[in-house]
Formats: sequence, structure tokens, C-alpha cells
Amino acid sequence: MKPIFAALAAAAIAAPALASEDIADQYPQSELYSKPYEFIPHVYSAIGATAPPTYENSGHNNNLSFVVTGDGVVVINGGASYRLARALHDEIKAVTDQPVKLVINENGQGHAMLGNSYWAEQGVDILAHEEAIHEIEEEGDFILQSMQGYNKDKAEGTSVVVPNLSFEDEKIVEMGDVTFHILHLGPAHGPGDTQVWIPQWDIVIAGDIAFHERMPPIFAGACTSCWIETFDGPFTELGATYVIPGHGHPTNMESVTIGTTGYLKDLRAKIGEHIDNGGELSDAYYVDQSQWKHLDTYEELATKNAGRVFEEMEWE
Repeated sequence: MKPIFAALAAAAIAAPALASEDIADQYPQSELYSKPYEFIPHVYSAIGATAPPTYENSGHNNNLSFVVTGDGVVVINGGASYRLARALHDEIKAVTDQPVKLVINENGQGHAMLGNSYWAEQGVDILAHEEAIHEIEEEGDFILQSMQGYNKDKAEGTSVVVPNLSFEDEKIVEMGDVTFHILHLGPAHGPGDTQVWIPQWDIVIAGDIAFHERMPPIFAGACTSCWIETFDGPFTELGATYVIPGHGHPTNMESVTIGTTGYLKDLRAKIGEHIDNGGELSDAYYVDQSQWKHLDTYEELATKNAGRVFEEMEWE
């Protein structure tokens, strides 16, 4: 990596990563929760709240990133609403006059794809993994209604727009001076999890395969053993120096390894011991997860995660 890249990225990693769960809005003059900043040259991210989506944070509780290539801009995550996507576009225009040419949805969740309605209106191609597209087609209306419930007037203009481009395992996009490897490395956090790997800069925009400041949410029916296998295998094997996770500040592989598979392995070990001792689901919710209480959304997710891992491991 070029020295200037390493110096800037090291400074960004070294900067305090203040927990933002209890801060309602860090950028009140915008719909965005926080103003995008340049992590390494040409790679920007607007860091979302680590709290659940609310009216105050406008549903911006994930990272909205973009890359300026020299011949256009690639946006990673459509945003949680039409208005939020428009606010991100306003910030992009303040950085460059290059047009947005591609939007990538990192999964089929609302904060990744409901802003597609804005980007499609601009004539921008939208790409997602085929499983994420299936989730959008099947669950999109319900996801939209949920967003409308908390976002109220800020939901104005938002509709469900299915991406017009799909991929299965890998799609390579060359734009300007940048080569993007858009990857689905295997089952992890949810259907269609997508990672954007830029090997020339040793950076992966990881999406929800990787966590470090926020507790990983484990969905009903998730395969945590599969998540661990995907993370410890092909994701780690990328050899990324820098990681922009789906939630929380940009960091490195050591940090997200502790916060993701470190957490999942610990929880699985405790639930496994609970099952071996004849424990029931009703008690599994209360296995000791206190070492992870520093993670944002601990109170919302810890007991739910324990119950879902019990339901998974009971039949392994």
C-alpha cells in the first residue's frame, strides 16, 4: 500500500471510536446521522448510529459508503429511505462532480435497499446478490411498512425497488482507476450478504459479516456455525488490512474478528455447555454474556441471540 494510504488509514483507526448508541444525531443539518469522511483516499463512509433505527437517526444505523474512481462513483448501500439516499447524494456532490454509476446493496435489509427508490429515479444501476433480491421481493413491502412506522414523514417518496443487476458468487467491476471484487463468500449474517473487496488498497467494505462496536444480531433460522466458517475461511483469507464493517467505525481485521467470531464462538460454547447439562430454552436466554456488555445494542440483542443459538444448536 502507498505510504500516504497507510498513514491516513492508520490515523483513522487510531482515532477514538466513540460509542454512538446514545447519541440521537451527530449531523443535525442533514438527514444523515453523521457526515461522510474519507477513510483512505477516495473511500468515504457515513457512519450510522449503532442504535436501532429511529425517527431521530432517520434509519441511518448502518454505514453508507462510496468510492470515487476517477470515472464515476460507486455507492455501497442504498440507504433506509428515499430522503436518506438523497442526503447521501448531496454529500457526494460536495466531494466530486463525477456521477454515481452504481449502487450496491450489501443485503436485503431496509437500511441497505429502501433508498433504491431514489437511486433508480436517478437512472443508476443497482446491484445485489440473488438471495438478497429474493428477500427484497418477498419481504420488501413488510420492510417498507416497518420503516414507515418509525420514520413517519421522513418515509416520504420511498418505495420498494428491486435491484436491476444481480450476481451469484463474484462480480468484477472496473471503473476508472479502481477494480471492485463484489463477493458473496458464503452464509453469514443473512441472505445475500455481500462484501466489496478492493485489493489494490487492501480494503474490504465488509457489510454485516463483520461487527466490532455493535453486538451482532442473530436472526431466526441463522446458521452461526456457517457464519463462523465463512468468516474464518474466505473472508479472513482476503487478507484485508482495513475493514469498513456494516455498522461501526472503520477498523481492522483483528477488531472485527474479536467482535464477530469471538462473540459467536463464545456464545455457542456457553449454549453448548447449557445443552449438555440438560438446560432448557427458558434458561438459555440467561447464559452469561457479560463480557460483551460493552457492545452497543447488548440490552436489545443478548437474550434474543442466546435463544436463537439454542434453537440452532439443539438440533446439531
